[in-house]
Amino acid sequence: MTHACGADHAPACTSPCGPAALGPPDRAVRPIRPPSPHHSCLRPIMTDPIQFASATPRYRLPLLFAGQAQKEFTVNEAHALTDALLHLAVEGEAASPPPAPEEGDCWLVHAAPTGDWAGHAGRIACRQSGTWLFIAPRDGMRAFNRATGQDWRFAGDWQAANAVTAPAGGATVDAEARAAIGALLEALTTAGILPPGPG
Repeated sequence: MTHACGADHAPACTSPCGPAALGPPDRAVRPIRPPSPHHSCLRPIMTDPIQFASATPRYRLPLLFAGQAQKEFTVNEAHALTDALLHLAVEGEAASPPPAPEEGDCWLVHAAPTGDWAGHAGRIACRQSGTWLFIAPRDGMRAFNRATGQDWRFAGDWQAANAVTAPAGGATVDAEARAAIGALLEALTTAGILPPGPG
């Protein structure tokens, strides 16, 4: 028997394929399925944009509704978003996807993205299940940037402190003051507030 997805199934197969199997027509959910060794059309796919009938207001975590069938789709999507956002760490900022991303890698998408990131400027791109999951940042979000070794904060745009050079030279040198300033700069760098600087 050939289903609407184009995959051949044994006659005993009763698994539905295609959007018609996703529930009530007023529910906008993605046509994805859990993985199965017998159904090639049932492989999960995460694409963007993702539309659910009900979701949280800030990060659009999908919510279950009463009597919902195939709840695993909604729950898995919420877990994927939570996994990407919890203690967020990014590899850096880029305009195009890396050639060989690792599962779980996240990047800040540049203002002029290309390739698979085209149309997702300013978003967070996270590699999940072999594809990219895009998340819009919100004010107050923090991310550890592995490329700079510091925490970045989002407030309308990603913001980060610039490196500060330790004092040097001068006609009169206060050794104790300079030692205190140097220790302060080191502490701020260790805390991820300042990037490593020349001082």
